[in-house]
Amino acid sequence: DDVWTLFHSYAFDFSVWEIFGALLYGGRLVVVPRTTTRAPEEFAALLRRERVTVLNQTPSAFHQLADVLLGEDSADGTELPLLTVVFGGEALDPARLTDWFERYGDDGPELVNMYGITETTVHVTHRALEADETNGPDAPLSPVGRPLDDLSVRLLDSALHPVAPGATGELYVSGPGLARGYLGRHSLTATRFVADPYGPPG
Repeated sequence: DDVWTLFHSYAFDFSVWEIFGALLYGGRLVVVPRTTTRAPEEFAALLRRERVTVLNQTPSAFHQLADVLLGEDSADGTELPLLTVVFGGEALDPARLTDWFERYGDDGPELVNMYGITETTVHVTHRALEADETNGPDAPLSPVGRPLDDLSVRLLDSALHPVAPGATGELYVSGPGLARGYLGRHSLTATRFVADPYGPPG
């Protein structure tokens, strides 16, 4: 019975998550007019009117929407129906969610940060956020969390060896959810899709 929005252009892979997240699980999908995606006040009204429960946003778009939502009590007396907000598409700074958590706490809509790459057609990892992670010296910077069930991630150096905790490396993704390559771009595929030294042969 969830209600999702198709907020993003179908040319952006985030839309795949929005479309099929709703339709594959019996939800309703509300197609947001392009002009409404650029008008946070109108979008906030749409969320209430359509009773949207699952929202997918880049952090920058969400911050504009949150400014509107936090600055108003429901204009028409309708409570915000959101249950889950999924972040993706750019790095998330949890400190910018402090005001949101002050208003809604950990009992409000669940905020989930997801990291993804085009080669997995949307997301690789997920992490639910809590209020105590938004400020203080131990607040994580753009926490990406754990991999989805059909993927594995490793932080490796240039020789494909695991890096020590705290060291800089490159994130390698493997598993059935990873694409097989780039259509018609064999040399780019050979460069970017390397054999998994920690996985099964092939």
